[in-house]
Amino acid sequence: MDIFILVVFILGYAFIALEHNIHIDKAASALVTGTVCWALFVLGWHDVPAHLAEEYHLFAADHGAGGHGGLAQFFEHRLLHHMEEISSILFFLMGAMTIVELVDAHEGFRVITDRIQTRNKVKMLWIVCILTFFFSALLDNLTTSIVMVSLLRKLIDDRQTRWLFAGMVVIAANAGGAWSPIGDVTTTMLWIGGQLTTTTIIANLILPSVVCLLVPLVALSVRLKGEIDRPVSEDEEEWDPTTPFERNLVFGAGVAGLLFVPVFKTVTHLPPFMGMMLSLGALWMLTERLHHSKNIEEKAHLTVIGVLRKIDTASVLFFLGILLAVASLQEAGHLLLAADWLRTSLDDVYLIDLAIGLLSAIVDNVPLVAASMGMYDIVPAAAVTDGWTGMFVQDGIFWQFLAYCAGTGGSALIIGSAAGVAVMGLERIDFVWYLKKISLLAVLGYFAGAGVYLLMFA
Repeated sequence: MDIFILVVFILGYAFIALEHNIHIDKAASALVTGTVCWALFVLGWHDVPAHLAEEYHLFAADHGAGGHGGLAQFFEHRLLHHMEEISSILFFLMGAMTIVELVDAHEGFRVITDRIQTRNKVKMLWIVCILTFFFSALLDNLTTSIVMVSLLRKLIDDRQTRWLFAGMVVIAANAGGAWSPIGDVTTTMLWIGGQLTTTTIIANLILPSVVCLLVPLVALSVRLKGEIDRPVSEDEEEWDPTTPFERNLVFGAGVAGLLFVPVFKTVTHLPPFMGMMLSLGALWMLTERLHHSKNIEEKAHLTVIGVLRKIDTASVLFFLGILLAVASLQEAGHLLLAADWLRTSLDDVYLIDLAIGLLSAIVDNVPLVAASMGMYDIVPAAAVTDGWTGMFVQDGIFWQFLAYCAGTGGSALIIGSAAGVAVMGLERIDFVWYLKKISLLAVLGYFAGAGVYLLMFA
């Protein structure tokens, strides 16, 4: 039955890729794919998969479950386990989208857009990518991509040009997140797991990450010509319900709230969505007090309640479907088989990491890195016996290169990273369009950055 799960996943992947050709929204395809894959997994297994045997025995001992009924309970337990992680991502996404929309409703991004005067496409591209790169390291690649898409809508009117810039935002966000402990979820996993330390991540990965962005940025700049058409602004004489003070206050509070999330996570060790919910709640209270004296019509679109109606729910459901589908592959053992094949076939840590990075463009990088962390233990320095085991010590080459590859390889396809999926949902970017226009640039940057790392440490 596990082969049918893989077939359904591939078919669902094709439906998502051909969204505009078959006229079926990708969120619908993702939801069907995710739920059918799980249904096949539950109905097709009459015994516990070998890689889950130990967990099943622990579950049965704790819950007194056994037999077919116990197996069904265990599968439900596994699904809910994945839903914990998936829900945390979805709540994080919804919180970030709401904060960004709230700032946008107050025209807070004018603080930035009013300072970007150039209409030259090349100059604009460099400004946007550099901002994205460093914002991603400070915030994270998912939040940054959401913020930058909102900025692009204020700066660029033509959809095709905006898509091109949005594609580069994906590359820049993933490159910027790779060299920061809080910039990408996989880097954070390796950081929290003890495989990498903060100083090593920053010192050893920043240069490869910069090159990963610079190569596609220069390549695109060479063939990018002309000027940008700005969106037609509203009549300046039209009454504006927000004052400059209110705009600046909400913008400052929104950015501070987003920056607070990684700090909250570091201090409390709670999941990032908790910090995002706290920031959203605080901003909600601020805007309620800020506009309490205005009538309902004036403040209808300036409150969180009004902004929530504008949230792209389809993107959230798309995330849900994709992550459910990938989780089913993980439960069926396909990802472990892939990781094991890489280990036995390639037998080289650099090739393994490069392959994991490219594979992360097809399936989510989180379970791939999780599988790698499960397959390869941290080797104590005193236990190193040869060059191979030396690669797996804390801050070892394998873990460093894995952080870079898993963080940046997903840019090769638009559904290969959280940033890409968010941008795809917000801008409705076509999968095939991204494949034609951006994927080659992303792959060039990926291998260029990898080459720099190899020159530094191989």
